[in-house]
Amino acid sequence: MSTPENLPGWTHAYSGKVRDLFVPATAAGLGDAETVLMVASDRVSAFDHVLEPGIPGKGELLTSLSLWWFGQLEVPNHLVAGEIPAAVAGRSMLTRRLDMHPIECVVRGYLTGSGWKEYVAEGTVCGIPLPAGLQDGDRLPEPLFTPAWKAPLGEHDENISFERAVELVGRETAEALRDASLAIFARASELAEARGVILADTKFEFGADPVTGELTLADEVLTSDSSRYWDAAAYASGATPQERMASFDKQIVRDWLAANWDQQGTPPELPAEIVERTADRYRVLIRRLLD
Repeated sequence: MSTPENLPGWTHAYSGKVRDLFVPATAAGLGDAETVLMVASDRVSAFDHVLEPGIPGKGELLTSLSLWWFGQLEVPNHLVAGEIPAAVAGRSMLTRRLDMHPIECVVRGYLTGSGWKEYVAEGTVCGIPLPAGLQDGDRLPEPLFTPAWKAPLGEHDENISFERAVELVGRETAEALRDASLAIFARASELAEARGVILADTKFEFGADPVTGELTLADEVLTSDSSRYWDAAAYASGATPQERMASFDKQIVRDWLAANWDQQGTPPELPAEIVERTADRYRVLIRRLLD
């Protein structure tokens, strides 16, 4: 993993798979800070591993997309106004520190990925029964809220039931997370479809404002890293799942890695062609949504 930047006035506090968090130098740590600088790197991850090399320009692309979506969604979010260091301008967000909930709020509108594999084996997605006869890439009868436990860096995130989410955060909070996630997904799907893009699935993260307790949307939102986006025209005309699910996200990376790595030991380096194709798909999505 690359070394975080040295930013005068800021102290590196934490690094995730693709983001680095900094707090003001006057703060003792994340728990003491009122604001957090969230810097998006060019790192790319798949199957819970950070891969080499990164995707050039990815940090700026993801930040631009998150900022655009935060502006479209009429829900409380963690952004605050303030000066961002020039060294990381364009790929950083200044945010309020929140008490983060330990749950990834996954919403699935279409059957694919790990959900498709489970459906083939069990007829369910995250334990939720589905009608027989669905195919890879089919739209689900209704979007599903399928939470996951956020594992520490280096460990695998774990799909959990809604009742397990209740055990982790309490019923009132679990229901609020579910309802907010489904509402945001519905609104985002409308906006994407109006631009010829299908939002197949995504994950949200929320925290509580440490002063008011208000449920607040945080982290990245609706990016190519946290979501599956498909071309609506290709989906309507495609004859095969691959043609239908022409993606604007890192599915290219996932597919290459699945075909060239047994998920044991260190992942292989990504070929230059895969890196460039992925970067191109990220750029196309930005143009589709923001133009």
